[in-house]
Amino acid sequence: MNSRLPPKRSNKAGTAANSEGLDSADWIALGLSALWLFGAGVFFLVLPQPETPGADPVRIIMTVLAIFLPVALILVGAAAAKSARLMREESARLQAAIDAMRHAYVDQAERQPNGIRQPLEQKLDEIVRVQKKTEAALAHLTAVNARMTAASLAGSGEREALSGPKKPTGKPELDQPSLALGSVPEENAPPLTAADFIKALNFPETESDKEGFRALRMALKDPMAGPLVRSAQDVLTLLAEDRIYMDDLAPDRARPEIWRKFAQGERGRAVAALGGVRDRSSLALTAGRMRQDPVFRDSAHHFLRRFDSTFASFEKEATDAEVAAFAETRSARAFMLLGRVSGTFD
Repeated sequence: MNSRLPPKRSNKAGTAANSEGLDSADWIALGLSALWLFGAGVFFLVLPQPETPGADPVRIIMTVLAIFLPVALILVGAAAAKSARLMREESARLQAAIDAMRHAYVDQAERQPNGIRQPLEQKLDEIVRVQKKTEAALAHLTAVNARMTAASLAGSGEREALSGPKKPTGKPELDQPSLALGSVPEENAPPLTAADFIKALNFPETESDKEGFRALRMALKDPMAGPLVRSAQDVLTLLAEDRIYMDDLAPDRARPEIWRKFAQGERGRAVAALGGVRDRSSLALTAGRMRQDPVFRDSAHHFLRRFDSTFASFEKEATDAEVAAFAETRSARAFMLLGRVSGTFD
């Protein structure tokens, strides 16, 4: 960027040039002063002398003021005009420098995809890529589950058609017969641990975070954690549209007992420490989005309800260390941000 800036001008050289030469304002001032002195001299030479001998001090002072005060005013006006001209020239040079810097920045931004990326923009792009990867994984898992369910239903229908109608036995059936739908993934899946639940709520760190994606897949199969994870994903995606990323927030940490009070139903000052997000820009953008975007507002309230009910169940069996780790996840930070904007902690 520095190579495209205009060359610096020497202020000393410009000052010396302005001080050595006389511009049009100086010549006009000199001309008016000479004209006034000539007119005043002619006037006082033609004016008849007083008959009383001796010099009157008041007359002398008034004569001097009448001759030199207009000359002084003319010189002051010339100096003011010259200063105004210099200020206009300096302002024009400053505006030219600002325009050159703006054009250089725009040119650099246009060439940026082929050049060196800034660290902050690299981080933002990486977060966006991870979120898109997560969305793709969620869509893939949803499609796989739908295909497995459809295949199981189709297989059950074929088996019933081949076996034909059953002969009635004459005994009343007490229980509804179970359909041969095959194994349901949720039934065969191992129980979701607290560590995997916390890791899923934090979402994968990078595209190569295999543990994060494994925990995310397990959480999506869990009937309690799955709705919260999907709701958190929707909210984080909507916040990312306004360049609000949970990694950029640094909320004040609340003690686990305060989180437990919230899970047990306490509200107000007792749990006010949970609204520890202090980023004014994120709070302002989120509050504006809540007022103007009904889709965002509905998603945020749905997420807050899911978070409240799920955390109330999680807190009963979680240790203080697990509660503290839960509070450090991206989903918990989104809850702090949205909860403070919506007045949950007031």
